[in-house]
Amino acid sequence: MLRIAVPNKGSLSGPAAEMLHEAGYQQRRESKELRIVDPVNEVEFFYLRPRDIAIYVASGQLDIGLTGRDLLIDSGAEAEEILALGFARSTFRYATKPGTVSGLADLAGKTIATSYEGIVAAHLAEHGIDASVVHLDGAVETAIQLGVAQVIADVVETGTSLRNAGLEVAGEPIMQSEAVVIRRTGADADDLKVQQFLRRLQGVLVARTYVMMDYDCRVEQLEKAVALTPGLESPTVSPLHNEGWVAVRAMVPAKEAQRIMDDLYDIGARAILTTAIHACRL
Repeated sequence: MLRIAVPNKGSLSGPAAEMLHEAGYQQRRESKELRIVDPVNEVEFFYLRPRDIAIYVASGQLDIGLTGRDLLIDSGAEAEEILALGFARSTFRYATKPGTVSGLADLAGKTIATSYEGIVAAHLAEHGIDASVVHLDGAVETAIQLGVAQVIADVVETGTSLRNAGLEVAGEPIMQSEAVVIRRTGADADDLKVQQFLRRLQGVLVARTYVMMDYDCRVEQLEKAVALTPGLESPTVSPLHNEGWVAVRAMVPAKEAQRIMDDLYDIGARAILTTAIHACRL
């Protein structure tokens, strides 16, 4: 069986389980379950702490895992990202008191508090910055107020927590993170079970990104209509019973669907419909 690590809690857990369910895999019914077997799909899921997943995958005990890019890099484990999943997006940045740090060079000689020591140490080394890094488990915003550090490095989403602590972001982002699928570095890239798993997740990503659009249009407007809805390879075009009319079907980006419907209507298309895509293979 394919052995897969899944986050057991935190912001990654719910969306990961939802994506796996959409991909057709059985998921646990209770949060206390640490392992389940999906015999139909020949997969065994292990529910682990998100921070530990890269370590387990790198050891070779598990084939692949779902975790955060930030957690993968911070672990320093011999594992690599093979698919970005598009959820749990976040930005990792430095922050400090207003007016203290304007750029990366100003971090030299300072103490930086963070829960992601591996990421920060690597980033500083990459840019040749000599600074001290202090590891804290969560709530790093208070480190400056309590005199533990002059700078913090943490995940920044809205920035509200920083502002409430009297801090502001400093310099360029350290990295952009999101949920990813990982495997052990050097593992067989052509493993058929892994490839099938990735195709299923890619199908979910496409289904979430696109909608199916159907509409009728006059033959003389078909080229303009097709230019608006080119589809992936090309749209499906079928003649209607009424001469001079055709039915068109194509996949279009979900976020652009309303604009495309407006443009189609303006050139004379009618009966314009969109439907959700629940699964697909490209």
